[in-house]
Amino acid sequence: MTAWSYSRINTFKSCPKKYYHLNVKRDVKDKGNAATYYGNEVHKAAEHYIKEGTPIPPKFKFLQRPLDVINKIEGEKHCEIRMGVAKEGEEYAPTTFFGDDVWWRGIADLVIVNGEKAYLIDYKTGKNAAYADTKQLDLLAAATFTHFPGVEVIKSALVYVVSNDFIRKEHTADLRKSYFTVFDEELDRLEVALEEGVWNAVESGLCKFCPVTSCEHNRK
Repeated sequence: MTAWSYSRINTFKSCPKKYYHLNVKRDVKDKGNAATYYGNEVHKAAEHYIKEGTPIPPKFKFLQRPLDVINKIEGEKHCEIRMGVAKEGEEYAPTTFFGDDVWWRGIADLVIVNGEKAYLIDYKTGKNAAYADTKQLDLLAAATFTHFPGVEVIKSALVYVVSNDFIRKEHTADLRKSYFTVFDEELDRLEVALEEGVWNAVESGLCKFCPVTSCEHNRK
């Protein structure tokens, strides 16, 4: 099975047919939309502010308060850090993002390492934190423990920069392996789809945004 990520497995969950065209057959590219572009701009502004002290553009002034709180945390700051993880049996090891042996890959918006303690931050531009999914934090925390073996505890947070909400979670090194298993059921289904070549479309309200225009449910 090719390397997976949080976003890829969620694409498969929402619609196997979309996953097939984007990641297996690769005959379609998802160019994103206005929300994607906006999110990328926010992430770049946050990265440059934390890493270089670049002033936040006026249109993103709502970032100032949460980023100032984050910036006061002591430790070595890693912005937009790309992490790859290799898997052999039940063991996990660090690898490069595009390594031949990569099993999972992900990008953490910010990791702050201070001895045995670390902080993991993922910025969200959505206005509502009610449906926050902390499984993304589980995976990124597992990868952080793998790449920084001296870390014992991680204070993780989904930071909703518009509403200034912090969805917090604590991760410990002794549970590192279990964090990698949060999508085992979906990965098993993906393995079956790859073996049998069955990629059923799932109709939903997201169909109108889907780049797979050949699908019978596409509304573009």
